[in-house]
Amino acid sequence: MQPLLAAAAAAVLVSILGVAAGADDAGTPAILATVCGTTPAADPEAFDVSFVSTLEMIYQNVTRYGFGAAATVSGDNTVFGLGQCMAYLSPIDCQLCYAQSRVKLPHCLPATSGRIYLDGCFLRFGPDNFTAVATDANDTAVCSNSTVPAPGFAVAAASLVRNVTAAAPGARDYYYASAASGSARVYAAAQCWRSLNASACAVCVASARDRVVRQCLPGAAEGYGLNAGCVVRYSTQPFYLSANARGGGGSSARHKIIIVIASVFSALAVIGIAFVWTKMRSRRDDLHDGMDGSGEIVRAIAASQLGFKYEELRTATDDFDRMNKLGQGGYGSVYKGVLPDGREVAVKRLFFNTRQWADQFFNEVRLVSQVQHKNLVKLLGCSVEGPESLLVYEYLCNTSLDHYLFDAFKKNALDWERRFEIILGTAEGLSYLHNASEIRIIHRDIKASNILLDERFRPKIADFGLARNFMEDQSHLSTGLAGTFGYMAPEYIIHGQLTEKADIYSYGVLVLEIITGRKNHNSVASSAEGLSLMALIWKNYNTGTLMELLDPNLREQCSEEEALKVFHIGLLCAQASPNLRPPMWKVAEMLSSRDKVLPRPTQPPFINVKGSNAKSDSSGSSSLLSNSGKSPFSLNQLSVSGVQAR
Repeated sequence: MQPLLAAAAAAVLVSILGVAAGADDAGTPAILATVCGTTPAADPEAFDVSFVSTLEMIYQNVTRYGFGAAATVSGDNTVFGLGQCMAYLSPIDCQLCYAQSRVKLPHCLPATSGRIYLDGCFLRFGPDNFTAVATDANDTAVCSNSTVPAPGFAVAAASLVRNVTAAAPGARDYYYASAASGSARVYAAAQCWRSLNASACAVCVASARDRVVRQCLPGAAEGYGLNAGCVVRYSTQPFYLSANARGGGGSSARHKIIIVIASVFSALAVIGIAFVWTKMRSRRDDLHDGMDGSGEIVRAIAASQLGFKYEELRTATDDFDRMNKLGQGGYGSVYKGVLPDGREVAVKRLFFNTRQWADQFFNEVRLVSQVQHKNLVKLLGCSVEGPESLLVYEYLCNTSLDHYLFDAFKKNALDWERRFEIILGTAEGLSYLHNASEIRIIHRDIKASNILLDERFRPKIADFGLARNFMEDQSHLSTGLAGTFGYMAPEYIIHGQLTEKADIYSYGVLVLEIITGRKNHNSVASSAEGLSLMALIWKNYNTGTLMELLDPNLREQCSEEEALKVFHIGLLCAQASPNLRPPMWKVAEMLSSRDKVLPRPTQPPFINVKGSNAKSDSSGSSSLLSNSGKSPFSLNQLSVSGVQAR
């Protein structure tokens, strides 16, 4: 990533990107302000690791509770973080808002601090514990360019803002919203971060109130007071109504209006669906032809043996009956089907309603039809002429690896020989994608649920909806963030630059899951020490006790030498530094060789994550954020040292 901050920059870079009435053209929340510090990290690579770890911990709670705070404790590379959604956002909108802030905030790196305000959420990181700070020198206000719509609006808005800011410190989750009617309708809300106490919240909203009233009124129709510990907003639009705002704004008349509007839109939706259903066929050719090369693909499919009739596949799956559903992929559901000739197939169902979905469909058809390998799921064909687009794959009777690996009873079917074959076969499949196929392909979503198993439990990599291919002269791709948290490489999360090293990291995590029988995301809760899977493995590696983490089902089925070798290779693939991860062809070679001397791994990025019940360790690293009844804090910590080769 290119540094955004020059050495001679001012104390703080504030980028006010303007107020939008809602989401931008892509449906993402508008960015109101970005504030980046100017102190650069002494060790950017180690700081990046701490940064990713902190924001990953925050993500777990923000998506669940709308708020999260966490810290990664690592000397000069310590990173504190806090994320908060406005209470009027739905859980889905909160996740979307956090995801947007999570992608944009790394633009502040390599600075050691930064914050971003979006239309609905807030995210901040820094080297010190700022979670109890209500106001600071970087507080600001953002005002819209639209003018006041009616006489009396400014007076009504100022009065309403005073009312909501007075009520917020005593309200649930420090959130209060209300509306005022008269010659001009106005709406307002105030929200403090849940890490503050009531008195600090009162100070914060009073400061934000004075700033937004002074700077935005009487001229602007919408304004935000953006403080370190709170946000105050007023508008001519009922921005908070979709979440049943708590406070004085919920009149029965408004509820009736919402119900009526919802009913009308429901009726229109039914009519619209029927209309689209009848018109889709006639418009499909135009839609395909408008995409780069997609019209040619459709015509080629129709003229080839890859084409299936939609009605044939719908009948084969019993009209996509839930009893035939095999699972949920990144871009659609998968159903078992039986064709008229008796063949069993897996049908992937993708609704064809946006350009993005169309791109994913053609991406998967184009890529998978060009690759053939024993460890890749075989694409049999597709349907492109019905009301939705379908992919048809070979059916694998044992479904996916996660159905066995993380089930206490089913995992008995995965003995050492089968697990090793899955590990080796997946490595060979990835090696083919990265090096041996006609086009270089990066999968981007290697995980247990995307490894399918045939009748002999042989592995086949599936779900290429997120895959990307490289030209011969390309070293990396710059893409939007996509994949599954817990399996995504830190350098990809931060910089968005995609190489095959991202797949290798995901593979390393998968290998460690396979040999321990533990799920990476759930390992903190299941560990008596409150450590994540990566933390636990690294700790036992350094103490020479890795065999304690071997899945108990495998204890009598393999030698210690065999198990330690697989542990070692998993750690090599999951190293924080991408340059140190071995290429997949080398991984396959190491797994197959009996006398290969393996290099010593350096530590992975996500280690020493402590659960809320964990006590402080001898190094003095302890829980720095206290819990309260209204604050779902993450008490996790992460001790991460600089990563370097030994």
